[in-house]
Amino acid sequence: MSSKVSKLAATYRQHLSVPWQEGIAGIQRVIFAVYDKTDELRLRANVGEFQLATQQAQKKWLLIDVTNAFPEWMAKQEYRDAYFESPEDLAGYQTGELTQFVNELIDQLKQQIQQASDNNTVVALLGVGSLFGLARVSTVVEGIKDVIQGRLLVFFPGEHHPDSHTYRLLDARDGWNYLAIPLTANESN
Repeated sequence: MSSKVSKLAATYRQHLSVPWQEGIAGIQRVIFAVYDKTDELRLRANVGEFQLATQQAQKKWLLIDVTNAFPEWMAKQEYRDAYFESPEDLAGYQTGELTQFVNELIDQLKQQIQQASDNNTVVALLGVGSLFGLARVSTVVEGIKDVIQGRLLVFFPGEHHPDSHTYRLLDARDGWNYLAIPLTANESN
């Protein structure tokens, strides 16, 4: 395992060693595991380390990979061929957030989370980099945070700026201010 990914896993393991507080707001149950976008494949190859850390902390693990969410959604669209010819016909295309796709993704995630998790489950969201230009991670997290009973762990390829609580997906988009708990490989273990 790369040293940065192993440090991130160790930081996560340390975070799990603290007992979970009950009755906290949805935003307080969200954890962003922030890593460099160049470590995406290393993280994916070692996501089992995060699962193992979760299980060793006596928590359940539910991994949801959204990498293929858009192509799967698009394949179901009746007018997909027309959308490929004129993508601007998709609602939200100009703003970088496809409204119908985002709403359906949030609904789908909520169903998966509600069916398979409880207040002792870490729901891990993998593949959010694939949403770039299609959906804002902040919108997706806001849409699902209230159905998370345990914790939501978002594997986030980008940057976190602690002074402003700002996150930048893939280091490319303007950041947004979000008060989730950030975990990085830079934290002391």
